[in-house]
Amino acid sequence: MSKNFYTLLILPKKDSAAKRISLSGTLVRGVTVFVMGLVLFMMYFSYDYIHIRREQVELQRLRQQTGEQRRQIDGLVAKVDQFADKMDELRQVDRKIRILAKLVTGKDKNQLLGIGGPVSEENRLRSQMVADDKTMIVEIGRHVDRLMNDASSREQSFADLLAYLQEKKSILAATPSSWPVMGWVTSEFGRRLSPFGGEVEIHKGIDIATRFGRTVQAPADGIIAEVAYKQDVGTMVRIDHGHGISTLYGHLSKAVVRVGTTVRKGERIGQVGNTGRSTGSHLHYAVMLNGVAVNPRKYLN
Repeated sequence: MSKNFYTLLILPKKDSAAKRISLSGTLVRGVTVFVMGLVLFMMYFSYDYIHIRREQVELQRLRQQTGEQRRQIDGLVAKVDQFADKMDELRQVDRKIRILAKLVTGKDKNQLLGIGGPVSEENRLRSQMVADDKTMIVEIGRHVDRLMNDASSREQSFADLLAYLQEKKSILAATPSSWPVMGWVTSEFGRRLSPFGGEVEIHKGIDIATRFGRTVQAPADGIIAEVAYKQDVGTMVRIDHGHGISTLYGHLSKAVVRVGTTVRKGERIGQVGNTGRSTGSHLHYAVMLNGVAVNPRKYLN
């Protein structure tokens, strides 16, 4: 037996005999090693337990986050589906407007009149996607990019339509489509026998006979380009309507407009008279297209 031992002396508080316990060195070392091992094991177990608990909490958080992301993805898919439906409606409106404006081909008309609704974008997405969320998000991004490009095309198309319709509106407003005065046409446009000598001449307008002093109105919007007295047509007014169209009013008794002023369709510009080379009270009405006289009846309703 080893002579190396340890003595543990126990002294009670009251007056009594002390107790002495002798422990061998081997036992003390064994107990010490056991206690240290137990402490280390408890520390490792505690750390492992805390780590596992943290991982469980993080896993639960990730599950909740994944569920929320899944709901967000489902909501995004539904919005993409609604966006696609709206774009289909806009395409139909675009085609209808182009048909009304005569800006489409026969192929476009057939497409417009085809039967059957668009396949749901959500169904298209789900049929093309796998369960992987990353792939789903990539596919959604591609469809959104395609829809955005389509939206940009629709925007440009509507801008072109708006410009075209505004131009048409401007041309319509500048087209002399109403009679400047009511009366009887006593001389048509074209070749005729001159009332002064009976020779054949080209009449560059129409003569509208009516009572003296009757109001002459502008048949379209325009700007007064000329107010003058000329030997052949007497007191006259010329209106520039834009787009190469101008109109002339001759034999007036009086002009009530000035050069440079703007007139609207139906506004008063003068009064019927018998001035210049005339045989009676009437209005000489002429229409010029790019400076060339054309038959006014082509424009009159």
